[in-house]
Amino acid sequence: MSDADQIETVDTPQSAPVLQTLGSIVGLQHVLTGDDDRAFFSQDVFAQGKTALAVVQPHTTEELADVVKAVTSSGIAVFPRGGGMSYTDGYLPSVEKAIVMDTSCMNKILEINEEDMYVTVQPGVTWAELDRALEVKGCRTPFWGPFSGRFATVGGSMSQNAVSFGSGTAGPAGDSVIGFEIVTANGDVLKTGSGGSEFGVPFFRHYGPDLTGLFVGDAGALGVKAAITLRLIKRLPVIMSLSYNFENFDALARAMCAVAREDVATEAYGMDPVLNETSLGRAEETPVTAKLMSLLAVGRAGRGPIDSLRQMSRVVMAGTSVFKNVEFTAHFSLEGLDRAAAKAKATRLRQAADPHGTEIANTVPQVFRAMPFQAMNNIILHPTGMRWVPCHGILPFSHVMPFHEELKSLYESYAEKMQRHKVIKATMYTTTINGFLYEPIFYWEDQRELFHERVMDAEVLQHMTEYEPNPEGRALVLEMKNTIIDVFHKHGAIHLQCGKVYPLLRNRNSAAVAVLRRVKDQVDPDNLMNPGALGL
Repeated sequence: MSDADQIETVDTPQSAPVLQTLGSIVGLQHVLTGDDDRAFFSQDVFAQGKTALAVVQPHTTEELADVVKAVTSSGIAVFPRGGGMSYTDGYLPSVEKAIVMDTSCMNKILEINEEDMYVTVQPGVTWAELDRALEVKGCRTPFWGPFSGRFATVGGSMSQNAVSFGSGTAGPAGDSVIGFEIVTANGDVLKTGSGGSEFGVPFFRHYGPDLTGLFVGDAGALGVKAAITLRLIKRLPVIMSLSYNFENFDALARAMCAVAREDVATEAYGMDPVLNETSLGRAEETPVTAKLMSLLAVGRAGRGPIDSLRQMSRVVMAGTSVFKNVEFTAHFSLEGLDRAAAKAKATRLRQAADPHGTEIANTVPQVFRAMPFQAMNNIILHPTGMRWVPCHGILPFSHVMPFHEELKSLYESYAEKMQRHKVIKATMYTTTINGFLYEPIFYWEDQRELFHERVMDAEVLQHMTEYEPNPEGRALVLEMKNTIIDVFHKHGAIHLQCGKVYPLLRNRNSAAVAVLRRVKDQVDPDNLMNPGALGL
């Protein structure tokens, strides 16, 4: 987009006046109407939505409110976008008359209050940026980001809800938020939590009914997040990591559930044999410079020169062998005020895990904690270049094995089709407080999209295979995803990042659904805020 006096109109002449209005609010250079920009912002990791009329990039709450009001008053729908790491159609336009609201330019940390222990950020701040700012002050948020936190934004994660770093003991992202500033469909700014009054300070979430919770995991269907306030906690100085190998899934699940009940592991995640093999491929293909960066990061995380050398030596000695000759693996991180406190937690963890598996080198969790937010090269494509998409469900511990057995039967019924259409499966597992997140992952040979070309490093892409289009494989993956979601539903699973994929309203209590619909009608009476999200 150039700094021309007029914005190039797209699709319909009727869109021209509103695009000019948006240009006057945010600046012409922040209204993107080029074909590539509109296509990129209208797709996610897996799918392509309808191509938006334009992409708008506000910088302030005032600009955001003015943009939303101008767009919706013209009968055009708003689709809020954070870091773009969705795979559930979260921000994908579902109607022809659509504007994508790119919040990446709202990227300021507004306040770090070390006395009252909260931090307020704009929605486009990434978790990596927030972590760097808080690290120097010796604090962090209880949940402090997903694995994709180099790109994933605080606003996007709150709209999706997410788990990863800190989730073992602190729960998902929404459990760490205190309050929001939300721009609703008519341009009003709604404030939640203790900061929502004239003399309020945003230090506490609860004051009467929990309005903050309404906007956690809403996929932007109830409004656009303009500011997010999160609770702060002190960083504990000692970090310990443990890893285990298990002969089968049953042993892994029993161990991970037992450890979760002890409430000692800030992170707990597991991998099946296919994912371990995939991780080996990634490790062997990682450039030497990146390996050195990982090693130095492990060293910096040490508690002094001697400890740093010891940790680095262990990583070097283990190398990629941690992914060889293993079946199902689980990796745990824990924190302590001092070494004695951390060792006491490690003892409890071992007591829970030892009956089920064998302790192995802890290289994986060490590197993950030392370099928590890595490039998306390691996530959104298979090392060979195959396409990637996961789905997930969070199950009560008692439902994990019945779900797993039914899923095994389902995979057996699809085995011939998967082989024919070049689809392979893997699985990742996570525990978050008292829930077991089961995440089937699919890889299949298929062409890359513009999304991958923009998000991944060109140097990495040039070493990957470029596959021919495989619509049959893509359709099979979609069919299997939807079938697995049905199985999750049958076993009482819940989902994060509902977007337009997970069946939030299916078989829900009718009174609760009625309340949710009334809330939607109040804040978005014309259904112009991410229509279709949450099934609304």
